[in-house]
Amino acid sequence: MSIKNDARLRRARSTRAHIRKLGVPRLSVLRTGQHLYAQLFTADGDKVIAAANTLQADVKDGLKSRNNVDAAAKVGRILAERAKAAGIEKVAFDRSGYRYHGRIKALADAAREAGLQF
Repeated sequence: MSIKNDARLRRARSTRAHIRKLGVPRLSVLRTGQHLYAQLFTADGDKVIAAANTLQADVKDGLKSRNNVDAAAKVGRILAERAKAAGIEKVAFDRSGYRYHGRIKALADAAREAGLQF
């Protein structure tokens, strides 16, 4: 693994340890070069409550590209809708060690606008 990725994973472990102490569901994000994945885990992390990604048909409809800010915002909105349907309103945002800008920020802002609190 690269040194850059090792540093990201170290930051992610630190964030997850803090979130575990909070005891609220965790919204976790995975960013790749082509896609974006978001999952909502229970407070103890053993079950996925809701998930959305750019591979799903309802997300990729109407998008020009699946690896830009618009796609990330759509994933955030859809995930927030699914979370609210499951009865979840308050979550902790786990950005997985990524910087809070670009696609990560767009996903978080869209989820907040759709009704999630974090």
